Amino acid sequence: MFRLDEKLARIRAGKYTRADFIIADAKDGDMGPSMTSTGPKRARDGSWTRYYTRTEFLNNIRAIIDQNVVDIMLVSASNLEALNEMGAFRGSAVKPAIRANDTTDIWVMRGAQYAKQPSRPFRSASLARVLHGGLATAGSTPVTGTDLGLYSVTFNNDLDRDVASLEAFAEFREDAARNGFKYFLEVFNPNVATGIDPEQQPFYVNDCIMRCLAGVTKADRPQFLKIPFNGPKALDELASYDPSVIVGVLGGGAGTTRDCFELLNQAEKYGARVALFGRKINLAEDPLAMVSFMREVAGGNIAPAEAVKAYHASLAKSGLKPLRDLAADNEITEKVLKEG
Repeated sequence: MFRLDEKLARIRAGKYTRADFIIADAKDGDMGPSMTSTGPKRARDGSWTRYYTRTEFLNNIRAIIDQNVVDIMLVSASNLEALNEMGAFRGSAVKPAIRANDTTDIWVMRGAQYAKQPSRPFRSASLARVLHGGLATAGSTPVTGTDLGLYSVTFNNDLDRDVASLEAFAEFREDAARNGFKYFLEVFNPNVATGIDPEQQPFYVNDCIMRCLAGVTKADRPQFLKIPFNGPKALDELASYDPSVIVGVLGGGAGTTRDCFELLNQAEKYGARVALFGRKINLAEDPLAMVSFMREVAGGNIAPAEAVKAYHASLAKSGLKPLRDLAADNEITEKVLKEG
């Protein structure tokens, strides 16, 4: 059993403690920004001239897996296949997961305009291939796949677009049921203007989430949610509404180190039980150290401000130049976090 399964079981049984908070590393950016998602390859002084290659990126992912702190490693289907061929998950307690669809609002490639148009459903990955590891083999040993994926939906208060997204979601659930595939559901904030009052938008998103799940029985429901942190009131409302629905938050932009730790702390405080961070880990000066302190903050072992200081001390010990000085990096810059 993966560590994720044990934690989910305790959460569902009402036995949650902060030690059960689930952390996922979202390394699936190649299905959105594509080549730039690997992150800048920095020198120790912080300078960089190119992005990591795919091979280097896979090695970076493997280092996070080997660290054995995160509970889920989210990657593309092709990178899962490559990691399995490397033996990265062999004997690991870290659960592999794939991005099961790639809607147009995450197509933010250089020069592209797709993400500025209302989201359209689309998916590349074959669940059957992912589940059984495709046809790839490592020597004479079959390469295993995974039975867990991320499915994302974006509602834009646009009847035609939203119906198309819901129909695609229904088709996905049927495909998942046929293949014995589990998923967690990501619901983004609208990616275009909706005409909804900005103060009302977080609650529009909450309503959309629970409305789209109201007709879905337990067998086909997501393992948990992945949503933007839209402030304490909206998160508390969603997490309190139905205890059977486990709520997780996504990381958003890289922000400051304080933003990262503050988001973890506030998300847990207001009812989230999962954090799925991509850029906040991948763009850190030292991703392994960042993950270690994320775990300490999520567990309630250290306050966010103190964690930033400890992270900077760790960078100094490793001879790495921080992107910001300590004072700047210990500031909360994301508006929604200032509400908590």
